[in-house]
Amino acid sequence: MTMADGSEMTPDGLARALRQTLYCDASVSICWTTPGRPHVQAAGAPMDPDEVERLLEAQEDVGDPRRIGVSWTVEDGTRAAIAATLGEPMLQTAREVWQTMAKRLVDAYLAAERAHARVVSLEKSERLQQALYGIADLSGSDMDMGEMLRRIHDVVRGLMYAENLYIVLYDGERGTMRFLYFADNHDAFQADPELEIRVKEMPNSMTIALLHQDEAQYGPSEQVRHRLGVPRDPSHGPDSEDWLGVQMRREGQVCGALVVQSYERANLYGEEERALLQFVAQHVLTALDRRQARDELERRVEERTRALQVSNRDLQAEIVERQRAEHLQRALFRIAELSITSETMERFYAQTHDVVGELLYARNFYIAIVEDDTQVLHFPYSVDERDMVRYSRPLGDGLTEYVIRKGQPVLADGARLARLDASGEAKLHGAVPHYWLGVPLVHEGVVGGAIVVQSYSPAINFTERDQALLTFVAHHISNGLSRKRAQDRLVAAHAELEQRVESRTHELAQANAELLEQIGERLRAEQRLTYQARHDALTGLPNRSQLLERLGMAISRARQSPASLFAVLFLDLDRFKLVNDSAGHSAGDDLLVEAGRRIVSAVRDDDMVARLGGDEFAVLVEGVDSPAVVEQLAGRILGELSSPCWVAGREVFPSASIGIAYWNPHYRNGADLLRDADAAMYRAKATGRERWAVFDEAMRDQAVRILDLEADLRRAINGEGFVPFYQPIVSLDGGEVVGHEALLRWRHERRGLLAPGEFIGLGEDSGLIEEVDWILYRQVLKELAVAPGASYVSINVSPRHFRGNDFAERLLRLIDKEKADPSRLRIEITEVALLDDARHAIHMLNQLRAHGVLAQLDDFGTGFSALSYLHRFPIECLKIDRSFVSGLDTDEEHESVAVVRAIQALAGTLGIYTIGEGIETPEQSRVLGELGCERGQGYLFGRPAEAPVYLPRIPGGQA
Repeated sequence: MTMADGSEMTPDGLARALRQTLYCDASVSICWTTPGRPHVQAAGAPMDPDEVERLLEAQEDVGDPRRIGVSWTVEDGTRAAIAATLGEPMLQTAREVWQTMAKRLVDAYLAAERAHARVVSLEKSERLQQALYGIADLSGSDMDMGEMLRRIHDVVRGLMYAENLYIVLYDGERGTMRFLYFADNHDAFQADPELEIRVKEMPNSMTIALLHQDEAQYGPSEQVRHRLGVPRDPSHGPDSEDWLGVQMRREGQVCGALVVQSYERANLYGEEERALLQFVAQHVLTALDRRQARDELERRVEERTRALQVSNRDLQAEIVERQRAEHLQRALFRIAELSITSETMERFYAQTHDVVGELLYARNFYIAIVEDDTQVLHFPYSVDERDMVRYSRPLGDGLTEYVIRKGQPVLADGARLARLDASGEAKLHGAVPHYWLGVPLVHEGVVGGAIVVQSYSPAINFTERDQALLTFVAHHISNGLSRKRAQDRLVAAHAELEQRVESRTHELAQANAELLEQIGERLRAEQRLTYQARHDALTGLPNRSQLLERLGMAISRARQSPASLFAVLFLDLDRFKLVNDSAGHSAGDDLLVEAGRRIVSAVRDDDMVARLGGDEFAVLVEGVDSPAVVEQLAGRILGELSSPCWVAGREVFPSASIGIAYWNPHYRNGADLLRDADAAMYRAKATGRERWAVFDEAMRDQAVRILDLEADLRRAINGEGFVPFYQPIVSLDGGEVVGHEALLRWRHERRGLLAPGEFIGLGEDSGLIEEVDWILYRQVLKELAVAPGASYVSINVSPRHFRGNDFAERLLRLIDKEKADPSRLRIEITEVALLDDARHAIHMLNQLRAHGVLAQLDDFGTGFSALSYLHRFPIECLKIDRSFVSGLDTDEEHESVAVVRAIQALAGTLGIYTIGEGIETPEQSRVLGELGCERGQGYLFGRPAEAPVYLPRIPGGQA
């Protein structure tokens, strides 16, 4: 049954609708009981169970003029009743009319519910019949057992929630079972269909307990275990929110089981699902019997051969790997020994070359070191067939510098070397090798050089294994090199120390003569430093340190005298940055000095005014009788500050926001009081500036909630809490899905699915949003790599991301890693991202476009929106902001049409297309199509969903 606004009518909604027909203070309750269902269903205002029973049994209740009670029997035998409590009596005629109208509404609602139930039952029957036909067809197909079971899994998934499903076969005579099929999103258990597991080896298995039962079992796994008498055993996988297991029987004997479970949602499986799964399980057993009879002989023949092959291959690999590990270990021991025994650095380099040569081809080998103080690249050791000598050079764009700059190994053949040279990323110096391998020398996280081997022969190539080996060895070489340098520096330091001792002895005699004079000067300096340490250098006011000291003393006095009251005022000048930016820092300093003077003049003699830093001040107010005194003082300070003053030749009207925190025994120290006063100050700023606010528990609770949400956000980043939801983008002409926009969602462990608006601000403040975005990008690219068709997916890129120098390179690396097609990826950026640094933006967009990644301009029309700058950027399309689309079927249609027409004209001039955002009605879609908009996106075509929609058409498109 549908309400006037198009939403589905609910029982409570029906009760509210009836209540709205009565007086404003009336209440309405509805209850009914259906034949065959002994429990009573109720909606609206709560009622006592005894009152519900009396109302259902009686015909009318007219004993109270302020109550209306009526019950009747509907045509299908349902017993229904309505009870209303009135704020004032109602005329008898009006009561009768209202009762007749209410009964008709309830009859209509119950009739609609019965019709809906019949439709659902017919749909389920049809799906079951199709599923059984599908299982029968699969049992006669030529596909292998694993593929057949995966197809059967898909059939069961079409009947109920069955993302996690497994099938076991049970041999009661032998006391064994086999996991014939196992698919689970949370349990990492890998099932071997051929492995027979003895029942005695799994005494705590729910599956084995199910096989020994006569009836199917369902419910949360914890409850099922309790019913079956099975203790919790983590080795059998995680607990599920809902679990349903049914037995498969052959000639009356249990020969297996089929189990489905859900980890995310509860109450998915009931009696109806149990009956359905039992029916399907018997058909699955029939299909398995037919298939296993054919496959059993082949399986037994292949099983032994495969086992022998695997064992032999594993043994051979283990022998080779052990030999390589022993060889590598000997080499590392030698490098560690050389760092101690080598007489000179040159000898250390040569012997290190010998060690590397034992591990891989190193006939052409050199070591490059960067001198930090000169930024010059030195080659202390080089052996090469063609380049006999390598001269030091300033750090530039060479291939060695490329490795040092990136801090990552580079393995390149001739083709990649040519590409690096052509792109300007890295230039070759000297002879061109056939293969080149360079790894950085890293010590304590700092890249200080590189080790390079190269080959001039096509017969000798380096592999990724060589790269990993040289990288591992380079780490130990870097440590050895550091130790050798440390030894050399120690020897030099000893010689220098002896010289310094002699020089220092001579200086001590002269120093003693000057010591007495210095003592006096030091005392005076200490006095100045003590003052400076406790006072602000600009205003001369006490600083944070002195304020916290005074607060500590005030807290001690308050604990001794519980009746005493004091408070802290935290004050921040409004729009102070504007003065600094417009008039300069000198003018800002003058304003701070004047503000400090005015605050001091407004407070009492015993109050302490301190400058905390920047434009922040604090006032400690002691010895007050009531909060009114503190609040009057805050108003007096605001009044003093609001008077105009002249700064740098300009008349300035300063103002401030003040937060007040009163002493409370739960405060442990003065820093806690300052923290809460600071929070109250921000509340004052948020409510309009130039005012004061008092800290309360609501602010504390909000701070705690923010901290908890930030902690949840960090845990979600390390887990799998963030998921992309996809909203389709369709062609307005034919309705085909041409792409999707990936939208961020957080699957919170307690609060459920959260939209970005509930956590994006916190993520930006804490700097965590960039990690969240990259998690989203990776998931989108994984989906894109396996997605069918040629439709694209667009991701939103914030200006903060776009300003990063390595964003394009990082995105392209991620695309390559996930093996996604870059031509199917779009990035959505705003006009702000383009205008922040136009030259950088053009470079980055061109770099992405060269690899197939195109850019779309999001929320177009809300920013600068001018042809004078847009033509410079390689933009694929403009996305018309939803604020203009929403007005196309309202009273503001003319203005919205004019704006959209202007955007279409601009897009036509640039030779690009447009996408209308936020389309919710067919009228909006029609108008956009008539204005020339080619594509659209909005609830009309589909809400964001976790799985992309790849259907050829979306309902609601313009056909």
